[in-house]
Amino acid sequence: MRNRLFVAEHRGGLLSLADHRSLMKWALLCTEHLGKYHDVLQEEVITSALEIGHRWSEGNAKTGEAMKASRAVHALARTIVDKPAQYYCRAVGQAVATAHMADHSLGPVWYGRKMLVLLNRDAEKEFSWQLESLADLNLDLLPRVQQELAKML
Repeated sequence: MRNRLFVAEHRGGLLSLADHRSLMKWALLCTEHLGKYHDVLQEEVITSALEIGHRWSEGNAKTGEAMKASRAVHALARTIVDKPAQYYCRAVGQAVATAHMADHSLGPVWYGRKMLVLLNRDAEKEFSWQLESLADLNLDLLPRVQQELAKML
């Protein structure tokens, strides 16, 4: 069963629209930060999806638009052989899918960890950075995110 703290209020959950948008901003921030560890694919589908995610986080894009962009990025990921690049692509897809379901915001943490382990980088340091970034953005969300991440990692 999904954690109601990640279900939007209009769907019967406890997540306000403002908090949902904050989770999208955080997921995008985490994803874009991963780009410093590996050559980021310069694919239009990725840049477009990130742009749609940013627009959605500001209330300037529809959820369906974000869902379509996320599916396109995941389709691209299935064609990528280089695993770190594939995981980055998956992180983008998950981040943008946050518009549909807020718990997708945890995807960049999950795929980021997998990517960094493959690259022999300090995944724990990145994880600390991710949590600090969330606290800077919206401290109230930190406990619920930590609770869900504890189940995943």
